[in-house]
Amino acid sequence: MKSVKAVVDYLKSGNVSYIFGIPAGSVNAFFDELYETPEITPIVTKHEGAASYMAAAYAKYSNEISVCIGSSGPGGTNLVTGAANAMREHLPILFLTGSVPVHTVGLNASQELDAHPIYESVTKYSKRVDHAEDLLDEIHKAVEIAVSGVPGPVHIAMPIDVQLQQVEKRALPPFPKRTPLLPEDAVIEKAIKRITSSSKGFIFAGQGVRGAVPHLLELAELLKWPIITSPQAKGLIPDDHPLRKGIFGFAGHESASELINEGDYDTILVVGSSLGETATNNYNPNISQNKTMIQIDYDEEVFNRKYPVDTAILGDTEVALSYLNQSLHLLGYERTLSSPKSRRFENLTDEYSTKNVILRLQDLLPTDTRYTIDIGEFMAYVIHHMNVLENDSFDINVHFGAMGSGIGSAIGSKLAEPNRPTVSITGDGCFFMHGMELLTAKEYQIPVLFVVMNNARLGMVHHGHSLQYQRAHDRFSQEPVDISSLAKTLGIPSVRVNDMEDLNQESIHPLLQHNGPTILEIALVDDRVPPMGDRVKFLSSFGK
Repeated sequence: MKSVKAVVDYLKSGNVSYIFGIPAGSVNAFFDELYETPEITPIVTKHEGAASYMAAAYAKYSNEISVCIGSSGPGGTNLVTGAANAMREHLPILFLTGSVPVHTVGLNASQELDAHPIYESVTKYSKRVDHAEDLLDEIHKAVEIAVSGVPGPVHIAMPIDVQLQQVEKRALPPFPKRTPLLPEDAVIEKAIKRITSSSKGFIFAGQGVRGAVPHLLELAELLKWPIITSPQAKGLIPDDHPLRKGIFGFAGHESASELINEGDYDTILVVGSSLGETATNNYNPNISQNKTMIQIDYDEEVFNRKYPVDTAILGDTEVALSYLNQSLHLLGYERTLSSPKSRRFENLTDEYSTKNVILRLQDLLPTDTRYTIDIGEFMAYVIHHMNVLENDSFDINVHFGAMGSGIGSAIGSKLAEPNRPTVSITGDGCFFMHGMELLTAKEYQIPVLFVVMNNARLGMVHHGHSLQYQRAHDRFSQEPVDISSLAKTLGIPSVRVNDMEDLNQESIHPLLQHNGPTILEIALVDDRVPPMGDRVKFLSSFGK
């Protein structure tokens, strides 16, 4: 059998359902095997970068490894940004790239690229396999590395001739499953002593609490400690929980900033946050100043990176929180179940503004909608103003911040959870990067509503320069494009909104009923400074 058939059979044995990417000469042998493997559907995208974002969202919401493929040369380089994104988000993705035949390496062959060293800094493992008999074993090794410990992306480059060479048929190695990382008992005991001796503490939750929210809320209710979250964790803690004090960091809330900057807390428990720039308001020293810091994470590299940690609990978040809760129960702590606080929904006005648009959208869309949020000035409004009505309702990638990633994320998310309504909130700048993936969604009948905030400029850049330099270059803007008309030429239903009166149930309902992608274009230039929190102060004072 061909060595590449063994690879496809192996992926099939691991219940891989989709391969995201684009076929080309150096990976044609791989795609040819999919004819005989109906269990795996190739999602052929319009750009490899978008394929990588789809794979990332699919891995996140299916809790399974994703597979993404590109050709040698440009296909491989187009996937690198997605690999870097997956590395930051700890998402297990197997990146496969083609490679020129082994005997032509170094001879300036067509689309030749030594890809594996390029991927080394943005993956957990990267290798080119030059011998057919090693290909399956290397794929298996890579998958095992991807799902073990701290999950993350891996990369294997497959030369054309290696894929086509015959190998002996043999039993497939067992497809790896992730083993939970258990914290040490002694460390849990140390943390409990610090927690129970604290007079006043609070919890700082990051995106790493996904899947462990019930345990986190139980801990908070046992201790009666308030919770603040990072922007990346938007949507994980319900807004109406009485202990929630808002978001700290980029576009955060004043209530959370007051807790950090003015509160008299002596202990902080950081759960699932790497405490990066956007989560800490540019590394605010008040987060840990005069406080005992306890941090839970499965990635030991986040400990003591910027803030000194007194007790580092290395382990899976869900397990570590469960251990802490058990210990507190044994010590006689009782959980206080408070009634949800009444939600304070902001008043809508007739003013045509970004804030009013996103709040009206949430009124009109199903409560269990998942929003995949792209990069742009609208992102600040989403983080600051939109409500958390259902668990895991926002996918925000402010951490790596790749424009256009929210478009692919919506498609990958919908494939992972087909029954959940999915809406991508993107901008015209992001749309011009990856908007043609609407055709991918159309071809595969993937129903996603794409809300395009069209202000005919790079809005975040415009506001950043205006704050930092008191001016913005004319070229940050562009000639307005009617995106809804463009969508119609693609055969995709669309509605263009020019004022608040256009944004109503009658305009949105038909878009939600369509069996495929639809566009809601918001034509709006909003010159208000986005609610970026302390980021505004940082940019305004930059260089002064």
